[in-house]
Amino acid sequence: MPTIALATLGCKLNFAETSALGQQFVDRGYTPVDFGLPADVTVINTCSVTARADRECRQLIRRTLRASPESVVVVTGCYAQLKPEEAASIDGVDFVMGTREKASIASAIGIPRKQPSPRVCVSDIGAADDFGPAWSSEAGGRTRAFLKVQDGCDYSCSFCTIPRARGTSRSQGIGETVRQAEELVERGYREIVLTGVNVGDYGRKSGTDLAALLRALAGVGGLERLRISSIEPNLLTDEIIGFVASNGVMCRHFHVPLQSGSDEMLRGMRRRYSAGGYAERIRRVIDCIPDCGIGVDVIVGFPGESDRHFLDTCAFVADLPVSYLHVFTYSERPDTPASLSASPVDPGVRAVRSRILRGIGLRKKQEFYRRMVGKTVPVLLEADEQDGCRCGFTGNYVRVTVPAGDAPGNSLVEVVITGLRDDRCTGRVSGGTPA
Repeated sequence: MPTIALATLGCKLNFAETSALGQQFVDRGYTPVDFGLPADVTVINTCSVTARADRECRQLIRRTLRASPESVVVVTGCYAQLKPEEAASIDGVDFVMGTREKASIASAIGIPRKQPSPRVCVSDIGAADDFGPAWSSEAGGRTRAFLKVQDGCDYSCSFCTIPRARGTSRSQGIGETVRQAEELVERGYREIVLTGVNVGDYGRKSGTDLAALLRALAGVGGLERLRISSIEPNLLTDEIIGFVASNGVMCRHFHVPLQSGSDEMLRGMRRRYSAGGYAERIRRVIDCIPDCGIGVDVIVGFPGESDRHFLDTCAFVADLPVSYLHVFTYSERPDTPASLSASPVDPGVRAVRSRILRGIGLRKKQEFYRRMVGKTVPVLLEADEQDGCRCGFTGNYVRVTVPAGDAPGNSLVEVVITGLRDDRCTGRVSGGTPA
């Protein structure tokens, strides 16, 4: 039997798509092996959000060839779509498959054999109008499934290459999504996380919306938790907030990209909201759901960001009732408007600002976690054990550790939060022993 190894860079959407690719090969008689082991075929699903992601892709390709020189190497994903010639120029690469070609890789390569020269199959991204169903799970057991419901983006943020890598916004139908959710519940998953490039844009072109999808999925029998991976602030409607507040299946957690607390920077980034509008949405969430966990993406070092702009962002974020930050150091992406700016920020300054903002994020997270101490809350425990403990997440996205012997993995249990340790809370299952 031929063997297949898979590697993924980037977001949860990429992981979902890699899982679907792997199933294609399994259906054709391939046996999966861990990445890094010899394999007949190796598929690398790439990211190209930052220059670092490009470098990591090249490193993975070279690592593959060291471990398995005869492996047929297939490079797909955003890096392959945006820089097919660069990917093909790496010694040992056999196939470069673009966004539209990704869904048919297993059939396209036929009988796996090394190619005398790379075969590049990358369509114009304007032709990407299909939707490849995909879902994946985290390592360590069937606890949370990440379900792809939307792809592509119609926004034009000045720093982003995603629309050129994935095409225009498109969504999977509600009926098909519900069917997949039912299948995931039958497989034993307790929580489903909705993923996409711009999940909040779900259904716009077909006359529906994300709120309608949430209502349909919340009615799936046996589904205990439903979570939105990320949503743009201008798409976080009162209807969605109200449904999350009132429905027991919905996780009380939003991840809402901000990028900057300066209106001048937001305009330069071509974002679709102001700092004031963003703050209004966050406070609306907290008014309706006081214990809601809220994550925030922030970019530091965007071209033209002065000390004043950065300090405005720090003060803005510090004043928001949010629970954690994801801080990204700006990375020039070729052919984006931002990359042409005549006012780049020195890389050393970017690094310093990133550390400062991460410090603010850590304090916000600790404050949020500290408010959980003494509460009894449902925690979905994962299957893996480490040092006699098992970890899991609350609905509002607080990581909690409990003694492994108190409850089995993939179980939703009531936990008393007893304290803090490193980057998580500690607790005990009601009637159990403290961690």
